[in-house]
Amino acid sequence: MPELPEVESVRRQLDPELSGRRIEEAGWDPLPSMPREFVNVGLAEGRTIVSVGRRGKFLIAPLDGGLEMIMHLGMTGAFHFDHDDPYVRARLWLDDGRVLAFRDPRRFGRLAVVTAGDYSSVPTLATLGPEPLTDEFDAERFARTIATTKAPIKPFLLSQKPVAGVGNIYADEALWIARIHPSSRRVGRKRALVLHEAIRTVLSDAIEREGTTFRDYRMVNGESGRNASFLVAYGQVGKPCPRCGTPMRKYVLGGRGTTFCPRCQRP
Repeated sequence: MPELPEVESVRRQLDPELSGRRIEEAGWDPLPSMPREFVNVGLAEGRTIVSVGRRGKFLIAPLDGGLEMIMHLGMTGAFHFDHDDPYVRARLWLDDGRVLAFRDPRRFGRLAVVTAGDYSSVPTLATLGPEPLTDEFDAERFARTIATTKAPIKPFLLSQKPVAGVGNIYADEALWIARIHPSSRRVGRKRALVLHEAIRTVLSDAIEREGTTFRDYRMVNGESGRNASFLVAYGQVGKPCPRCGTPMRKYVLGGRGTTFCPRCQRP
C-alpha cells in the first residue's frame, strides 16, 4: 500500500496540474466493491479545485464552495491523465479537456467529496496522529505517547495514531535504524527519541527518491519511485544486516510481514 512518501510524490505531481481547474463532469464505477468506495463524488461537478494537499496517506483537494475531495490510493490505486483500461474506476473531466483517471485493480482505493473538515465518512482520516515532517510531530510528545501503550511498537505505529503516514515499509526501516525490535512493548524515552528521528529520516529520504515501487505504485507521469534499492530492512529477509552482517529474519506481526535483524534488534 502506498505510504506517505508515495502519496506525497503523487501530490507533488497532481497539485500544479489540478490547481485552478474546474471539474466539468465526474464519473465512477456504479458497482463499487465497498459501500464507501465512492461517496458523493458527483458533488465535485462544477467545482474548481483550489489545490491538492495531503494528510497522512490521504490526498485532500479543497474545492470551491466549502467542499473537499478526499482521495486514498488503497493498495493499487493510481492517477493518470487521459488513461483508459479495464481497471479505471473513476474519471474527472476537466475544463482544459483532459480527463483524470483513477485506476485501481484491487479496488481498495476511495474517493469522497465531503464538507470541508467533516471526515465522519472517512473515520481513519479523522483520527490521524501528527504529520511526521512538521513541528507538530514533537519528539518528547511522541515518546510520551509511546509510553502510554502496551501494544507492540510496530502495530502501534501502523495504527496511525502516534504519527500519520507510516506503513509497513517505513516502520521496518525506522525500527531497524533505531535498533528496536518490532514487537517491543516497552520503548523508553531514549530509544523513542531515536525512533522519532529515524521516522523523519526514512520518510524524507524516500520522498526525495519519489517513493518505493515494487509492483503497483506509479506516479501520475507513470514513472516508478527510486527508493526500493535503498531499503535496509523491509524485503531484505535472508540478506546480511548492513550493520552487523547477521541474516535478516521475517515473521508476521499484527498480520503484517515484518523484517528485522535478530542481533541488532533484540526483544
